[in-house]
Amino acid sequence: MTATHARSHSITWLSRLNFFLADVRDGLGPFLGAFLIGQGWGADDIGYIMTIGGIAGMLATTPLGALIDASRSKRLLLTLGVILIIVGALALFIFPSFAVTVGSQISTAIVGALIGPTVMSMTLGIVGHERLPHQLGINEAWNHTGNVVSATLAGLLGYYWGLPAVFILMALMAVGSLVCISKIQPQDIDHDVARGLERGVQNDTPGTSIGKVLISSVPLQVLAITMMLFHLGNAAMLPLLTQSIISQGLADPSAFTASTIVVAQLVMIPVALLAGRFATRYGYRTLVMAALLALPVRGLIAGYWNSSWALIPVQILDGIGAGLLGVTLPGLVAQILRRSGHINIGLGAVMAIQGIGASLSPALGGMIAHHYGYSMAFIILGTIAAFGLLIWHFSFMPAVLASADA
Repeated sequence: MTATHARSHSITWLSRLNFFLADVRDGLGPFLGAFLIGQGWGADDIGYIMTIGGIAGMLATTPLGALIDASRSKRLLLTLGVILIIVGALALFIFPSFAVTVGSQISTAIVGALIGPTVMSMTLGIVGHERLPHQLGINEAWNHTGNVVSATLAGLLGYYWGLPAVFILMALMAVGSLVCISKIQPQDIDHDVARGLERGVQNDTPGTSIGKVLISSVPLQVLAITMMLFHLGNAAMLPLLTQSIISQGLADPSAFTASTIVVAQLVMIPVALLAGRFATRYGYRTLVMAALLALPVRGLIAGYWNSSWALIPVQILDGIGAGLLGVTLPGLVAQILRRSGHINIGLGAVMAIQGIGASLSPALGGMIAHHYGYSMAFIILGTIAAFGLLIWHFSFMPAVLASADA
């Protein structure tokens, strides 16, 4: 088997890995609340648990990026992460006490923060910088397909056999993930390229602190601030739309909630594929602008169209924005920090900062909706994202990317 053919074999299994990880990386995800309610938990305690997990994941993201940059055993890191999530879910199912639940959600959040950058790093190490945008698009398309399939199966299995069936499905998807990891050949991953260096070039990679990577790169700071504003406006929009429609009795709660997920995920699949191809030929600038523009438009539609039918355009735009950013964010970080040897630290730092926006968004959106109504909340959240669009447009970032793309 030639080296090119062997690497193609690993790329195939890398794509399949993204499919199976879609159901593993977030643990129980939306089913956690349903499971804990069935165990007699209150809504406030469930919220506290989710918040603790979110904070743990956010704090771990950047240090884990440094670990991924330094590691030459990325397949092992991913394997241990998948196993830890399954062990945590199994412990939660058997012993749903407060301590076990907290430990399970903290471990799940930390591993979730590990999985994304590790897969991105492995992808870069296998395909190289030139093919990265195209492969990121393929990865995201497989990931969204996995989300659609797993959510559908989980809903059907849970309906007929209850929540234990969801745990079984998650375990089976984890086994699929482990099989895919084992099929990726370790010699096909260039660990120097995976951290942003050049293939076949003698590289000098002095150690650096996590803070220095972010502070020394103004383009990375601009990207981080832009993403923070985007997620500050974005994270609360779908939950608020669901609350608004259901509170008015305009739709069935279960059907409407499921529809919001399916519509967005189905849109993300072709968008991610097209984004990867577009970025390969033209770079990331236009894709970022399109993703940022989608959210203010989404806020206007949700704010002024008080109907369950608003779900369709609102979630189509959500799928466009998320599908584009799923490809552009890691690709942009790889481009900005190319030759630095610290791509995964940078990606972790950006994800941590955008996580601040995502964490604050529900509280901000809920407060506005409580005092001024849902329509005003949608408009203000969209306006916040528009500020991110302005920062991106008027910063020197487009010029930086134009130079890098040339």
